Amino acid sequence: MLHPRARTMLILSVPAILIGIASSLILIGAMKVAALLQRFLWSNLPVQFGVSADNPLWIIAILTATGIAVGLVVRYSPGHAGPDPATESLIGAPIATGALPGLLAALILGLAGGVSLGPEHPIMVVNIALAVAVGSRLFPRVSSLDWTILAASGTIGALFGTPVAAALIFSQTLNSSNESPLWDRLFAPMLAAAAGALTTGLFFHPHFTLPIAHYSQMHFVDIVSGMIVALIAIAVGMVAVWCLPRLHTLMHRLKNPILTLGLGGLLLGILGTIGGHLTLFKGLDEMQQLAFSQTLTASDYLLIALVKLAALVLASACGFRGGRIFPAVFVGVALGLMLHAHVDAVPAAITVSCAILGMVLVVTRDGWLSLFMAAVVVPDTTLLPLLCIVMLPAWLLLAGRPLMIARHHTD
Repeated sequence: MLHPRARTMLILSVPAILIGIASSLILIGAMKVAALLQRFLWSNLPVQFGVSADNPLWIIAILTATGIAVGLVVRYSPGHAGPDPATESLIGAPIATGALPGLLAALILGLAGGVSLGPEHPIMVVNIALAVAVGSRLFPRVSSLDWTILAASGTIGALFGTPVAAALIFSQTLNSSNESPLWDRLFAPMLAAAAGALTTGLFFHPHFTLPIAHYSQMHFVDIVSGMIVALIAIAVGMVAVWCLPRLHTLMHRLKNPILTLGLGGLLLGILGTIGGHLTLFKGLDEMQQLAFSQTLTASDYLLIALVKLAALVLASACGFRGGRIFPAVFVGVALGLMLHAHVDAVPAAITVSCAILGMVLVVTRDGWLSLFMAAVVVPDTTLLPLLCIVMLPAWLLLAGRPLMIARHHTD
């Protein structure tokens, strides 16, 4: 016979697995549709018009049209395409399910049109809303918070292709004064995250790892170098933190999402012509191109990093539906490669991983997620002690600093 604690954990096992699978399938469906639309907009359509997808006018036209299209969805769809991600944390309260079709449409249009945001926030909102709506109806004795945690865990597992990130994030969230052990409370969320990760792996594998030279042995000077790199990334990121709420207020003075997002799309298109095609889209595939490039110089990497960060802030401020984690990782990679190109005595493994750590920490203010992203992009076990040490001054510097979030405005 199972212990009562084990029976308690098993009660939510089947719902947890189903939620993890569903969370992954929703993500995969949205990404597949966005990929098809992206191929049409950036490959098929330019050929029909006899222009290159890298043509500045094409970039401006597509992003402006994307902004107008998203604005129409936000303005006229039920629920106005859900909450503005600039005013929300990654994991929030469930919203009405009537807003979900508009939110998914706005997400897909943004991903396909080249907006510099990832899918993480809208997919999280959709999965939480569906899990709470369905779960509360089937199991009314289970609280909305439990369904929210399961959906968030499944989504994190699906997004990153591993349950490790969910375990790290929720180990701090669920570590309350409750008498039950932490792993009792982590059991169902870990099942959801594992189911989400395995389901994602059946269809595609997220490409986070970069082909960066192995880091063989840690030295004291490398710790100092890593701290400096992380602090540089934090300094750059805090400029974005300062800009976001102010730009958000400025853009929403237009009081009409069609105008706000249309103007935002135009400005994003102009930024895209400055930074090039690499600065468009969510950033995962593009950071692979950064790492493989043999022609980019330190100044090129710096320009790409600054343009991408500006595009991230602008897209968030205008109200595009998308997340900030994936583009923040891209900015960290570009900054790290720039610093390595500028001072090649510092290994690229250190500059890239520590820049990612600093940038993601600024954007999310989550130490575990920042360590995870740095370790996944540069998967070198020799780096783990160094990253943990570098995290300490970085966290100290950011303690009490403003978050990358804007005040809610009603259009």
